[in-house]
Amino acid sequence: MPADITHLLYLHGFRSSPQSTKARITAAWMQQHRPDVEWWCPQLPPSPREAMQMVQGRVADWPASSMGVIGSSLGGFYATAIAERHGCRAVLLNPAVDPARDLTKYIGEITAWHSDERFFFEPGFIAELRQMAPASLTTLQRYFAIIAKGDEVLSWVEMSARYAGCRLKLLEGGDHALSDYEAAHLPEVCAFLGLTGR
Repeated sequence: MPADITHLLYLHGFRSSPQSTKARITAAWMQQHRPDVEWWCPQLPPSPREAMQMVQGRVADWPASSMGVIGSSLGGFYATAIAERHGCRAVLLNPAVDPARDLTKYIGEITAWHSDERFFFEPGFIAELRQMAPASLTTLQRYFAIIAKGDEVLSWVEMSARYAGCRLKLLEGGDHALSDYEAAHLPEVCAFLGLTGR
C-alpha cells in the first residue's frame, strides 16, 4: 500500500488560477478534512519554464512516496512532468496532451478567466512546453485520469491514448471543467491519493 499523502500540490489550467471551481472545492475539502496535509495551489506564471521552476523549488524536499499532485488541463500536463520527475502519484483532470500544439493559437495578449488581468503568451513558451514533455509514462499505476468525452476543448480520444494502461475514468458526457467534480469525482480523487476524511 502506498504511504498516506502528507503533501498535496494542485496545478490549475491555462488562463486559470487557484480561484477555479475545482481548485477551491479541493482546497475547502482539504481544510475541512485533512488540515494536517501540506496543501499548495500556486498561481502559475504564463511561462511554462518559470512555472515548473517555481513548483520544483517548492516541492524539491517533499517526500516522493507521500506526495501527490492534481492537475487540470494544462496543469495535468505539468502534473505528469512532476510525477515522472519525482515518482509521486498524480490525478489528471481532462489533461492537456500536446499543449505546444494546442496553445499556438493563443500567442499574444490574453485575459485570465478569474480576473481582468491580462498577460502575454509569448512564442517562446511553445518551445518551453516541447522541452518539458515526458517522452513516455514509466509507472502507469501512479496515474489516475478523469476524462470527459464531452470535453469541448481537448480530444478525449487523445487523452485516453496518452494515459492508456493507467487508471482511467472515462465519462460518457461531461465537460472540460468537470462541472460535477465535487459530487461525482472528488471522493475517488481523494481515495486514489489515500486521503480519507478525519
